Amino acid sequence: MTRRLRIVITGAAAVLLVIATVLGLYTLSNSRTYQLFGDLVHRVETDDKLVALTLDDGPSDRTPEVLRVLAEAGVPATFYVTGAELAARPEMGRAIVVAGHELGNHTYTHRRMVLVGGDTVREEIESTDAQIRAAGFDGDITFRPPYGKKLVALPRYLDAHDRTTVMWDVEPDSVAVDATTMVDTALAQTRPGSIILLHVMYPARQSSLDAIPGIVAGLQAEGFRFVTVSELLGS
Repeated sequence: MTRRLRIVITGAAAVLLVIATVLGLYTLSNSRTYQLFGDLVHRVETDDKLVALTLDDGPSDRTPEVLRVLAEAGVPATFYVTGAELAARPEMGRAIVVAGHELGNHTYTHRRMVLVGGDTVREEIESTDAQIRAAGFDGDITFRPPYGKKLVALPRYLDAHDRTTVMWDVEPDSVAVDATTMVDTALAQTRPGSIILLHVMYPARQSSLDAIPGIVAGLQAEGFRFVTVSELLGS
């Protein structure tokens, strides 16, 4: 083998190694079922027909409408709110708590928590915790990373503070834009211990909000009972 050929082969191997590493880190950062440190849950192993409905982002000006839909359906939900939006609308956060729902931490700015340092992670989480406490929520504050992304610094912080990363196993509005298909998707995919994710806080997500009554009615007809994430984790 000539020296030039060895150089070409070595270079190609190095490129392939870099590509494999990047792809591996990307896959890890997006995994719903695994992280490098601490506990992660995307559903709870249980024989009981329990399911948690989670709503990401906000609170927004649509919060009263969301609360009305949940009240009419007669189910609790866990709202993964951002600290910035909660600080801008503290009365909406209080309304969620008064209505009997759970507030979860979705960071302060909703930035991707991948290529960030420990100080950024701490500030994003702890400043949001403070806003959640100011809204009157006194239960355990569970955490969900924006876009479901995490890599090193975020899981390390959560592990050090004995906090679980809460993901999901059913996301109807990622595969459909109409409420009917979202309902069908949720009914087909939900199992005992499932965590359902919907995005309902903004006008472009009206179909997601419209899907809630059908999802609730359909799953209740199958014997499911809706609980908050903390209740599901405690089951």
